[in-house]
Amino acid sequence: MNKYKVGVYAISKNEEKFVDRWVDSMQEADEIYVLDTGSSDHTIEKLKKRGVHVVTKEIKPWRFDVARNASLDLVPEDIDICVCTDLDEVFESGWREQLEKIWNDSITRLQYNYNWSLDENNKPLVNFYIEKIHKRKGYIWTHPVHEILTYQLGEEKKVVTDEITLNHYPDREKSRSSYLPLLELSVKEDPEDDRNMHYLGREYMYYGKWNECIDTLIHHLHLKRATWKDERCASMRFIARSYTQLKRYDEAKMWLEKAIDEAPYLRDPYIEMGLLCYKLEEYQSVVHYVTQALQILNHPKLYINEPFSYNETPYDLLAVSYYYLNDLDKSYQNAMIAVSMNPEDERLKNNLKLIEQARLEKETSE
Repeated sequence: MNKYKVGVYAISKNEEKFVDRWVDSMQEADEIYVLDTGSSDHTIEKLKKRGVHVVTKEIKPWRFDVARNASLDLVPEDIDICVCTDLDEVFESGWREQLEKIWNDSITRLQYNYNWSLDENNKPLVNFYIEKIHKRKGYIWTHPVHEILTYQLGEEKKVVTDEITLNHYPDREKSRSSYLPLLELSVKEDPEDDRNMHYLGREYMYYGKWNECIDTLIHHLHLKRATWKDERCASMRFIARSYTQLKRYDEAKMWLEKAIDEAPYLRDPYIEMGLLCYKLEEYQSVVHYVTQALQILNHPKLYINEPFSYNETPYDLLAVSYYYLNDLDKSYQNAMIAVSMNPEDERLKNNLKLIEQARLEKETSE
């Protein structure tokens, strides 16, 4: 017998290819509610066929927070626990049972494991906690994009668990074109919000608007609310990336040094410095920074973690750098590790063969 009544809610538009997989994952809930914002395919038909409660409503002008709130409004007041997901997300089975074990009446929101990006073997590449499971009453969604849940009934009580995992399998064909204008709107509505200022600067970087990225992220760093060192470090790294694209390498290095000073416990700024030094063929510096990065064993669950900091990239950088520094033994050792971490990569395998051949030739000549 379940202790709580659980309802899943979501928004959708033209996602017929995800419907069955999503409903299969979400049907551990008591009810599923979807606000469809204008599908022209068979999304609505397929959802209704699977027993999902569907309402159609066009949101104009488009804002994610308005759409999320409209979807939350579909959830009856007698639902105890609300679970917000998207149709390209899948819970690992047994999530409802784990939720029942964890939840109690004093909890307002749950943080749980989210694999935002996975490789072709379903191995997590980017993993962090999200918190879209919440009490029915007291929450609204705010911000036009990168929307967040805001509690209006006093102090939240959050609980963290690793026993519930949601996997993200994004639709690569979907456009992100609305994100930039919505982020600009979000910053205009709340110019002191550090989170969306960071997101806006990052979005300018994605669009190749290097100067806008630099200006916006410097602005982010000067905001009173911008105190989270991990995100500040990311802003500094993105500024450095933009200066690299502008071929202003000294400024890029300066900002990466700032990023290291800001969060010396994170691998990412060291690896980014290693990548820049590799680009500039400064191989001794590559070894210096990448070696420092590898001394950091902790892999925190943060959305800003870079996959290249924890995959084969550091060892690949060391293998090539040691090769050019004529330390073939260390080159070989690191090339072996890189290949073991990504055995399907032909470039890594070819590098290993070249390094091995160079070692043999050196041994023969000696």
